[in-house]
Formats: sequence, C-alpha cells, structure tokens
Amino acid sequence: MNVTEAVNQRMSTRAYLDKAVPKALLEELLTTAQRSPSGGNVQPWRTIVLTGDALQNMIDTAQGVLAKNPAGEPTDRPIYPDNLWEPYRSRRFGVGEAMYKALEIPREDKMARLNWFSNNFRFFGAPVALMFVIDERMGHGQWAHTGMYMQTVALLAEEAGLGSCFQECWGILRTTLKAHLGLGETEMLYCGMALGYPDKSHPVNSMRADRAPLSEVVEFRD
Repeated sequence: MNVTEAVNQRMSTRAYLDKAVPKALLEELLTTAQRSPSGGNVQPWRTIVLTGDALQNMIDTAQGVLAKNPAGEPTDRPIYPDNLWEPYRSRRFGVGEAMYKALEIPREDKMARLNWFSNNFRFFGAPVALMFVIDERMGHGQWAHTGMYMQTVALLAEEAGLGSCFQECWGILRTTLKAHLGLGETEMLYCGMALGYPDKSHPVNSMRADRAPLSEVVEFRD
C-alpha cells in the first residue's frame, strides 16, 4: 500500500471485529509514528494505550458521568465553535445524515439515534483505544503538530489492515478523565481514537463522507 492508497482508504471506522490487536503491532505503529512532523522537534504529544480491563474501566467511567449529565462537562475548548457557520455547518450536518441513512435510522427516531451516538463512548466496540494527551500550556502550533501525529497513526493503521476513528467527543469528559487517567497537573486529554480490525460487513462502514471539491478549498495564484 502506498501513501495515496492509505489516504484514500482511511475512513472513520465505527464497527470493529472482536479480534485483539497484537501489542507488538501497536508498538511498531507508534514507533513509526514518532517520525511525524514536529515544529522545533518539540513532539508535544503523549499517547495512552488502553486495552482489556483498562479499556473497560474507561468506558464504565464515561457511562457513569453521562448517565448524570448527557451533555458532558463544561470546557473552555469545545469541539466545534458556537453557531457553526456555512459551509462548515452543512458539511457537519451532511455527514451525520449520511451515517444515519446507512444505518437506516430515520431523523424522527430520536431514541435510536441517541442510542447509536452512545457507541462513541464505547469506542464502537474497538479492542484498542488511544488517548492523545497534550500539555495545556502548549500553543495552537503544538495542537496542530499533535494532529499531524494522530493522522500519521491512522494512516499507518490502514497500512497494517486496521481501522480507526478519531473521537474528539471524549473532550466533553476532560475533567473526569484527567483524574481517571492520572494526568499531570498541566496535562489534558485532547482526543481519543478507536483502533482495531474493521467489521466490513457492518452498514455503518459502507458510508464514505463527502469532501468539498478543490475549487472550494484551494486557490491557485500565478
């Protein structure tokens, strides 16, 4: 598999096989990912790998918080800006509708949609969860570099026959998870990632998100 194939094949995998990922493979992926771009070679990322009981404890902790407060915990770093504007609002709405269409869950079935959304906080059944941590004192540049690292992990996963799903949703539980994960005083959870072997027979994994045409996002000047 070349880089172009990995980029085109990568998607948000939301259903996984009940198949463990060897620790040696995880170590290989994360070692190679250390070659990700990093301004000043700061390497601002830290990754906590959860499997087995540690993974289940994470899920149980999340369910306990969400049972009391489905909206999660207050944060000064929301996943999306308030009142998201066009064309970004339509893009976000569109991918959600495409997913529920693949699942055959109509818009009026609010309970079914809510039940499906709750799978986010079970890592969609993935056997591995990667929790990406950053120091709160880092600037926007280092957040971008951490994103580059996460993308590198996802592309290497594709090459290895794995699927992944970036999960910023874990950011709504940062206060609780800071304690649960035993993070340092100035550390915070940035994002989670579900990782495992994709269940290619599941309808949700047939959905491919649209991308804007080049004319909307690229301007050539000469």
